[in-house]
Amino acid sequence: MEEHLTVGRVAELAGVSVRTLHHYDEIGLVRPSARTGVGYRAYAAGDVERLREVLAYRRLGFGLREIADLVDDPATDTVAHLRRLRALLLEQRDRAGAMVTAIDRELAARAMGIRTTPEDQLNMFGAQLYDVIGSAYPATRRTEPRIATRVWDALGDARTVLNVGAGTGSYEPPDRDVVAVEPSAVMRSQRPADAAPCVAAAAESLPFADGSFDAAMAFSTVHHWRDPIAGLREMRRVARRVVVFTYDAGDAGRRERFWLTRDYLPEFADLLVDWPSLADLTRAIGGHAEPVLVPWDCADGFFEAHWRRPEAYLDEPVRRAVSVWTRVGPEAERRAVDGLRDDLCSGRWAERNRDLVALDAAELGLRLLVA
Repeated sequence: MEEHLTVGRVAELAGVSVRTLHHYDEIGLVRPSARTGVGYRAYAAGDVERLREVLAYRRLGFGLREIADLVDDPATDTVAHLRRLRALLLEQRDRAGAMVTAIDRELAARAMGIRTTPEDQLNMFGAQLYDVIGSAYPATRRTEPRIATRVWDALGDARTVLNVGAGTGSYEPPDRDVVAVEPSAVMRSQRPADAAPCVAAAAESLPFADGSFDAAMAFSTVHHWRDPIAGLREMRRVARRVVVFTYDAGDAGRRERFWLTRDYLPEFADLLVDWPSLADLTRAIGGHAEPVLVPWDCADGFFEAHWRRPEAYLDEPVRRAVSVWTRVGPEAERRAVDGLRDDLCSGRWAERNRDLVALDAAELGLRLLVA
């Protein structure tokens, strides 16, 4: 990179006007700190990094005042900003995918002479990833009692529990005073009538005072948060004990141990790029990580659950209740399913994975974080 860049050169590279850069300078958002040989103000490397973050947040729809608060946060470095921006862009992609799905459904309905309701027409603009996959949850995503026992034991003697990213209420301990937090309206609408009271909020900004609960728990939800580290710190803020069920993205052998990602869905690895390490996640709550084995007959249909029952991945309802399939996209999903179906019919899958038949449980990188 050049030692410094002129205002005109930065405007050209960034695709913005010089007037925009002057405005950012005037309000103190991005001020060029270098000087050219003839004394004109120019952008040093650090100025360019800050401008890159400002422009990225701006194009995601943030206001300038919000952006100033974000880029001036002393607890967030460049890497943290990049991870946050990546998560926001993935969410934006998922929202766009959900809107495409909604539009396709309406086009199909109109082709049959069916007019969608005004509510359905507007709902596409509020679609979130869970709003796309959430309708399949009741059929395939149920509490697995052996894993639930691990979670509930980790809660210790906590009497009041906050369930963050609670979904439809699986894994909420029946013998505690539970309050749930869930941002998706679709998921909230499917909670049983006798489930814990549920607040519409996000993990990164919990609407509770410090130390409001004995414990906070989160089950298979952290990977959907905009900022996992911020969400975990919020859990630690509102509770003296934290229990989180998640996975170790840095586990080098995870992809090789799980035949689905090894042989059929290599795109899964792309979803883990820049995901916080297990050390980062445990550090955010000041705790430790414990491995969680997946039983062969796991009742909860999360991504790894059917490791000894490969035929399950051929079922559309099973896949629709797992966000991985939505995120890798329809082409990768179709190729993986077709390949698996062919290998099951030919016996190739059984030959490749014959050692699995003798296992009652598998280590697939799932972890319980406890603090």
